[in-house]
Amino acid sequence: MALPAPRWLRREVLVGLALGQFVSLLITSTGFSSSELARRGVNAPTSQSLLNYILLALVYGGIMIYKRQHLTVKWYYYLILSIVDVEANYIVVKAYQYTSLTSVMLLDCWAIPCVLFLTWIFLKTKYGLRKLFGVGICVAGVVLVVFSDVHASERKSKGPSPLKGDMLVIAGATLYAVSNVTEEYIVKKSSRIEVMAMLGVFGAIISGIQISILEREELRSTEWNASAVLPFIGFALAMFLFYSTVPIILKICGATMLNLSLLTSDMWAVLIRIFAYHEKVDWMYFVAFAGTAIGLIIYSYKGSREAAEDTAQVTGAIDEETATENHTAAERLPGAGEDDGPDSNKTTSEAPTSR
Repeated sequence: MALPAPRWLRREVLVGLALGQFVSLLITSTGFSSSELARRGVNAPTSQSLLNYILLALVYGGIMIYKRQHLTVKWYYYLILSIVDVEANYIVVKAYQYTSLTSVMLLDCWAIPCVLFLTWIFLKTKYGLRKLFGVGICVAGVVLVVFSDVHASERKSKGPSPLKGDMLVIAGATLYAVSNVTEEYIVKKSSRIEVMAMLGVFGAIISGIQISILEREELRSTEWNASAVLPFIGFALAMFLFYSTVPIILKICGATMLNLSLLTSDMWAVLIRIFAYHEKVDWMYFVAFAGTAIGLIIYSYKGSREAAEDTAQVTGAIDEETATENHTAAERLPGAGEDDGPDSNKTTSEAPTSR
């Protein structure tokens, strides 16, 4: 009788690892696109995200229309979520005008302790000392990046105002945390497709209004050639693929693998900075990266019992979402009008993580 394959050689784990590196490269490519636009003097952060929201609205909104799904959450919750998400993207992309690509990628980890705090306060999630210790190490890595930029602000490679850029990234990461916790709350009462569709609709509307107020003159004065258009399109496509791939990873191997995979985006950012921009990377970045990696591993590590509970939770969420879709389809059949409608208290474990 053949022995079962080791846990790390199973197909679902290998697929999860591959998809994890895929979304990690997507996040790095968005940073690369934003950095390229900033180097060329294009300052239109909201415009970069507009196409992504339009794609979300068209694709997932089209799926909702095709399946004739009705909203299970009030529309104003999606409006609040979209405002926070749009402004988080705006602030983080704006930071590329002032600091380096590597600093943005590392400081984005600040969203993790913020999510920890917000879920503990509002969602009543309990965390052990091990997770808190891991978060503390992550914060120490963030402090190292800020310290490095404060004492090396005269370097051209770090941007015109690295400290200001660092503060913008921290503010944007905090908004990302608020967005993630709000989305976690909403997705427990709705479906992933509905959340993506409504986020796309309201995100596109809010972005359009903000562009007309803040970026209209910038767009007019920009010389729209291939070097300016391609980073715009690349940013939008990468963000759309990221939004679409994350739920698949959550179903296969959960949020732990996703968080560890996104961590490698910092390493990809360092490689881009060295080989694409031919810039010298300060040694503190490597120390900060190592500290952040250790902290995230400690935070994300789970024992066999916790992993089994997460697997059961994810499997139950998939079955429950399938049952809900079947229930919605049955309502469209003749004689199904007396049904009470979708259950608004259904839960799912497809809670999003920080970008």
